[in-house]
Amino acid sequence: MAKRERPAYAFIRRGNSLVPEMDFDARALDGVANGQRVKVDVSEFRSAPRLRAYWAMLHDVVTATECAPSAERLHEAMKLELGIVDHVQVKGFKVAVPASIAFDRMTESEMVEYFNLAQRWLAETYGYVPEDRSAA
Repeated sequence: MAKRERPAYAFIRRGNSLVPEMDFDARALDGVANGQRVKVDVSEFRSAPRLRAYWAMLHDVVTATECAPSAERLHEAMKLELGIVDHVQVKGFKVAVPASIAFDRMTESEMVEYFNLAQRWLAETYGYVPEDRSAA
């Protein structure tokens, strides 16, 4: 059976307090008594615009260079080249498989580092330099 995913609730730090960002987040506290201890997993939200920019960049490179059959295949190959891998044992051999960059697998700071590394690699490998979309 698949593990049931819990929604992510957003709270904003104000001094030493956490304040719900929206009514949806505040409702997460329904049933919690004032003064009651709760477990909190503190992590930064990942940037959806950065992830969209990453995929747009890969699509641009594939369109311009035909270096891979799709952005998804370039993504997998690039992760192998950059060492973004998990190791698994297959018949006694250690094999590298591309690791995930999903929101629940990579922190925002790790994604920023990976995004910058990917841009450098694409520039060195394919001469890709992103156009400055703000200049238009």
